[in-house]
Amino acid sequence: MRSNPPDTPLKLREFRYPHDYDGALKLWAGMEVGVKVGRSDTPEEIQRKLQRDPDLFLIAEVNEEIVGTIIGGYDGRRGMIYHLAVHTAFRGQGIGTLLLDEVEKRLQSKGCLKCYLLVTAENTSAVEFYEQHNWNEMTNDRILAKEFS
Repeated sequence: MRSNPPDTPLKLREFRYPHDYDGALKLWAGMEVGVKVGRSDTPEEIQRKLQRDPDLFLIAEVNEEIVGTIIGGYDGRRGMIYHLAVHTAFRGQGIGTLLLDEVEKRLQSKGCLKCYLLVTAENTSAVEFYEQHNWNEMTNDRILAKEFS
């Protein structure tokens, strides 16, 4: 995959299942740090996510190839950001910012007042990216998780 030449149009659009699934999965699996492919990324789980709020699952593409993704969620009270990923060859071109800004705008239009995201401990560049976009580390709260089998 080559980087985006200046005259190649970038397209932001909503994720389409099953058309986009393999490309998104390939992008996520190829991330050096951060995004990990897990149980929530199976075809069944992605379809379930799309039933809830498909307008918050976006891709960025160049020449019909997926170069970025973001998944937003909204439960009626809080928002959540998942799988913001940009292919290495396309970083530094503002794609992550475009994806994040668009999902934030869509969450706000739904009435979302507060949003969360998780960053893996080793992904310091992601923390810097989010801080540049006015996200703040929650120092007084702890995140707990429980997986159901």
